[in-house]
This record gives sequence, structure tokens and C-alpha cells, in this order.
Amino acid sequence: MTTRRARQAALGGLPRPREGLLVRRARTWLPGLLLVTPSIILIGVFVYGMLGWNFRLAMTDKHDEVSEGEFVGLQNFIDIWDQARWHLSVRHAIVFTVVFVLGALVLGWLLAFLMEKGIRGEGTFRAIYLFPMAISFVATGIVWRWLMNSGTDERAVGLNRLFDAIGLPQWQWFRDPDWGMAAMALPAIWQMSGYVMALFLAGFRGVPEELREAARVDGCNEWGVYRHVVLPLLRPVTLSALIILGHISLKVFDLIVAVSGKQIITDVPAVFMWVAVFDSHDPAKGATIASYIVLSVAIFVIPYLIWSVRKERRQ
Repeated sequence: MTTRRARQAALGGLPRPREGLLVRRARTWLPGLLLVTPSIILIGVFVYGMLGWNFRLAMTDKHDEVSEGEFVGLQNFIDIWDQARWHLSVRHAIVFTVVFVLGALVLGWLLAFLMEKGIRGEGTFRAIYLFPMAISFVATGIVWRWLMNSGTDERAVGLNRLFDAIGLPQWQWFRDPDWGMAAMALPAIWQMSGYVMALFLAGFRGVPEELREAARVDGCNEWGVYRHVVLPLLRPVTLSALIILGHISLKVFDLIVAVSGKQIITDVPAVFMWVAVFDSHDPAKGATIASYIVLSVAIFVIPYLIWSVRKERRQ
């Protein structure tokens, strides 16, 4: 025994007691937790804390900037549906969302389909299609405000001047009472279709060539290969693009203001919220509209997050 202890002392001392299971586990997750703790605190305060404060304000009767406001529950959420402007802004948001999401998905898919064929100069085209995404919605709106100017005949500029030169009818664009919000979606489609193209192109390139060859051997033509093999494998990509575009469209604000300003004809919930808070000085109404915007975005995002978590667990 003495000889064994002497050897251990020569090699670095007596053996240390075995570390506990909790200490070993802490060494694996504690460094990572310490790294992300500042981000967790900031997100908790400035995201979820502000959301909680907003919902609390929406449940008060603080309709001016000087009163304290008493708790009224969900009364503001009910009363706002009695306002004609709220109905109009919701209808505009739905039209904008449908046109923008479908337009960006279709155009992005077509661009990815063409790029997937391996055209010459693919890198150049990819950069050109993705470039609009690097521009802010404000800059995009200023440019498209000129392009969609509603002036006609000798006052025509932008697209109306082009249409007049080639003999096509001139449009009112976003000033049209029926199709104004559909026209308002055009700048957003132009800006985000390149991003959707990149998503679909990655999905196309991720389909194994062996699956395509197997489908061709089974007698499928090229359309059949895409219909029965490629498109089903692109469903996760399509869902991701749908969620991203949907939540962008529901909270759109800067593009609308940059193109048309705070006009009733292009009013959406985010613009109505701005007017309620900063023009009408009604914090409770503005918080109520903001709460509806958050809830509408959550309808898109939360099911997608649940689906993503379940998919990761299955894998």
C-alpha cells in the first residue's frame, strides 16, 4: 500500500474524489448558457416585456396621453370592430397579403425553375434577382411611387408613360379604389421574389438525381418527374416561404407609407396604428391594433415553430 501511494504521489498526487453527475453535466451546458444569457435577458425585456406592456395598455381606457387609464378588459378589442376604418384596413391587409404571397411564390418558383436548369451566367442572374432584397422597403417604395404614378397623358411618368408609348391603357395603380392594394403588392413582389427564388433553388438542388432517374426509368416524362418527385419534396420549402412572406405582409408599414403616405385608400392595420398613436394621440387604440397585428403574425409563426420542433424530434 505504501509503495502504491508513493507511486501516485510521484505521478501527481493522490486520486481526487469522483466528481458528481451534476458537475459533469454542468460543464457541458453551463458555458453555452453563459454565452446566450445576455441575449435571453435582452429579448425577454425588449421583446416579450414590451409585448406584455402593450397588451396591458390595450386593456385600459387610456385614450389620451395624460390620464392614467383604468382596466377595461377586452372592451377595446371589441369596440374597434365598430369602426369603419378598421374594417377597411383589415380588408386591405388581406388583399395585400394574398396578392403578395401568391405573386412572390409563383415568380420565385418560376425563376428557381429556370435557374435549376443550369443556364449560362447563373451566378450573374442570381445576383441580379437577389439584389432587390438588399434594398430597404423605404427605398423600394420611393422608386415605385414614381413608377406607379397615376398621372395620365402628358402628365404620365413611369409605367404609365411606357404603357402610353406602346399603346396600352394607363392605370391608376395604388389610387384605384378597387385594385389599389393589389398594385401596392407589386413592389413587395419585386423585392422578395429573389429571396423566394433562392429558397426554391436550394430545394431543387437538394433533390437527389437518383430519384429523378428512377422516375424516368419508371416512364415519367419531365413534367411527371416534377409533379410526382420534385414538387412533393419542396413542400417544406414552400411552407417556410409562405410563413416568411405571410408575416412580412401582415405587418407591412414602411412600404405603404413610402409609396402612398397615410391615405385611407391604402390603409392597413400598421398605418392605422401609427395614426391612432401619433396623430390621434390614443395609446389604448394603438396598442389594441398592435395586439391584433401580433396575434395575426402568431397565427402564421407558432404553428410553423411547432411543426419544425416535431420534425426535428422525429429525425
